[in-house]
Amino acid sequence: MRMTLEATPRETDEILIRPYNACDFTAIASIYNESIAAKNTTMDCEFFSADKIRLQVEKFSDRETILVAQKGDRTIGWGIIKRYSDRQGYRVCCETSIYLSLAETGKGYGKKLQTILLQQVKEFGYHHIVAKILACNQKSITFHQYFGFELVGIQKEIGYLNGCWHDMAILQLIFPDIPPHLPDLA
Repeated sequence: MRMTLEATPRETDEILIRPYNACDFTAIASIYNESIAAKNTTMDCEFFSADKIRLQVEKFSDRETILVAQKGDRTIGWGIIKRYSDRQGYRVCCETSIYLSLAETGKGYGKKLQTILLQQVKEFGYHHIVAKILACNQKSITFHQYFGFELVGIQKEIGYLNGCWHDMAILQLIFPDIPPHLPDLA
C-alpha cells in the first residue's frame, strides 16, 4: 500500500499548512539559510539554493515530504519528514525538523506546523520519530518536549562549527498505536 500525502491544505488560525510544490524551493532555502546564518540550529554551514532543495526532494521516498506554512502569500516556515535510514529494519522510524523565518518565531506558528507535521507522520505510518537538536538550543528541546518528545541522550562533541565543539541532543517520540509499516511486496 503506497501512502500518499493529503493534497488538501490544512488551515489553522492565521496560517495555511500545505504540501510543498516546486515554487516553494526558494522560500524553503531562504528560511533554512536564516538558520544557518544564526549558527545555533543546524550544523550546515554552506547556504542552500532552491536547486539544492529540489535535488533533496527528488530523492524522497513516498513516505517523505515537506510541509509549508504560509501566511497570506508569504511562506513563513516549513517542516520535513524524512526516513531515519534507508535500511528496511528502520522503516518504522523517521526524523523531523521544522524551521520558521526568524521574524515569525514566538507567535505560535511553530506549534501549529508541528501539530500538522506529526499528524502527517502518523498518516505515513511511522511508529518512532527522532529529532536531533543542538544541545545548546534549549528552546527547541523544550518545544519538542511539549509535544511529548523524550530526551534520550546527548552526543558529546559530535560537531565542530564556528571554532567550537557542539553536542547534539537526541529526542524521540513513539506512537504506540502505530504498528510496523509493512511495505507492499507485490
